[in-house]
Amino acid sequence: MPMITVRYVTASPRDDLRSDIARLATRLGAERLGKDPNVTAVLVEEADPQSWFIAGERPTDAGLSAFWLDIKITAGTNTKAETTSFVQAAFAGMGELIGPLHEECYVYVHAVDGDAYGYGGRTQNGRWAVANPG
Repeated sequence: MPMITVRYVTASPRDDLRSDIARLATRLGAERLGKDPNVTAVLVEEADPQSWFIAGERPTDAGLSAFWLDIKITAGTNTKAETTSFVQAAFAGMGELIGPLHEECYVYVHAVDGDAYGYGGRTQNGRWAVANPG
């Protein structure tokens, strides 16, 4: 049940880009982190290229794109290898979608305590307790 937020700027905008990014994020969450795509929420926001700076310069002025992907998952549900694989695949996938990337693009995997995170009015630990009685 991850919540994924992706903000990006691109030198090559397309109308269907937001849907493609949402599909990529959902697919990678399932393939690399084992997250159920049926309860994965994704918010994709295109940022104003005039407002995105790296080292004082706009990446789009140099023909580059940039992104920030933030995914919140329940702590203890993934290994370092799975998280590393997700970060690598997100960088590669976003590069394919939005064009040549500035190296300073970020993927944050927030592993949040199961008592502090949930959906549908129930925490993740609460869901676990119901699924694993006794």
